[in-house]
Amino acid sequence: MNILGVDPGIHGGLPIVSIDANGAAPQLVDAIDIPVTGTGAKERVDAIALRGWIEQYKPQHALIERAQAMPKQGASSGFKYGRAVGAIEAVISCCAIPLTIVEPSMWKKFHRLPGKDKEAGRQRALQLFPAAHALLARKKDHGRAEAALIALAGAPR
Repeated sequence: MNILGVDPGIHGGLPIVSIDANGAAPQLVDAIDIPVTGTGAKERVDAIALRGWIEQYKPQHALIERAQAMPKQGASSGFKYGRAVGAIEAVISCCAIPLTIVEPSMWKKFHRLPGKDKEAGRQRALQLFPAAHALLARKKDHGRAEAALIALAGAPR
């Protein structure tokens, strides 16, 4: 079963995690940064590119971290983030993929990750998916890594 994980936002990540019903270790099939178009204040999710990438893998389920306003986040950046989350959710819905919203505390507890340390999440994903090192090699790949962890934590069992 292919599961789409989503760390939402303009600079989030999207992995496809394959979970074998026979109990084999999950595999990170592919992972990308959220595709965007435009720059600066005009930057937005590239919904067409996102749909094309998702349709390549035909995931049976999608899990997205619950979006929430961040403390000290300005109005325009909060609006930009909300637009991105809405676009991502709309594309997933238009692809007819069931979508589950996952609480940040749930997936972090599942993987025993304390606090807000992005690097800890990336390191945990590297442990779970050693064959996918190239997809998670950069420090800025924490969005991909967190989305893979979200997919694992919330995957239907």
